[in-house]
Amino acid sequence: MINTGKIWFNGELKEHDEAKVHVLSHVLHYGSGCFEGIRLYKLRNGKSAVFRLKEHVDRLFDSCKIYRMEVPYSKDEFMKAIVDTIKVNDLKSGYIRPLIFRGYNQLGVNPLCNPVESMIAAWEWGAYLGEEGLKNGIKVCVSSWRRPAPNTLPALAKASGNYLSSQLIKMEALEMGFEEGIALDYLGNISEGSGENIFLVKNGELLTPPMASSSLAGITRDVVVNIAKDLGITVKYETLPREFLYLADEIFLTGTAAEITPVSSVDNIKVGEGTRGEITKKIQDEFFKIAEGMNEKYKNWLTIIE
Repeated sequence: MINTGKIWFNGELKEHDEAKVHVLSHVLHYGSGCFEGIRLYKLRNGKSAVFRLKEHVDRLFDSCKIYRMEVPYSKDEFMKAIVDTIKVNDLKSGYIRPLIFRGYNQLGVNPLCNPVESMIAAWEWGAYLGEEGLKNGIKVCVSSWRRPAPNTLPALAKASGNYLSSQLIKMEALEMGFEEGIALDYLGNISEGSGENIFLVKNGELLTPPMASSSLAGITRDVVVNIAKDLGITVKYETLPREFLYLADEIFLTGTAAEITPVSSVDNIKVGEGTRGEITKKIQDEFFKIAEGMNEKYKNWLTIIE
């Protein structure tokens, strides 16, 4: 178990082992929580910066709004709490996990009588899918588990309960010898990975599923779209049938944890040359330049830790 140091819990910084919830908390029984994953990068100048902090907190509050959770803090207060958590743990780079959830008052499906609680943890964390995966790509499979239809669970909310689907996708992939699984949507078209958005490269263009394909509105996905525009690469939001995974010239996954991870094969069918493609590498290189403070155009995406 990783000791994450001090954790911000309901407005107070507490020791790792003191940040506890009641076993009857609503979130434990019904998945009634919303969370974010945020990266802290060490900049080339030696300082550290949170990457796209505002956008992550905006999405967190939007997720809570969908589930009618009134957050007892302003966005500014919550962003300050994130920075405070980083500082108190003397973290230079790593991963930040904010969670807003329903605690305990009484059980039952109706969540509204339970208090809204919140926590922020931060710890060192390297490449989610491995350093080797970032360089040479990972093996993925198409999962037998589909993403829920838009009128069942809201895909735009990064809600705890939604990730039961992700767990099934991930476990199935690992048990079959793959590193990640790709989910199809309720119509059988490409949706996303267990915790990542997906991009396909075909004839020099980027293709990615629309939000109607039950995929999360990814913040790293948005970064890639901006990078592609800077590089003069066309981006198309299109409904993509499964077989496009086998016909793509390149494929890569995006997410705060995964960053920009190339895919080397799908269902044991080689993607392109079976390694990181040229366009993927260009986008990956630009992504890390931005995250490490080497691109002035996007300096407003970095919250410097002073």
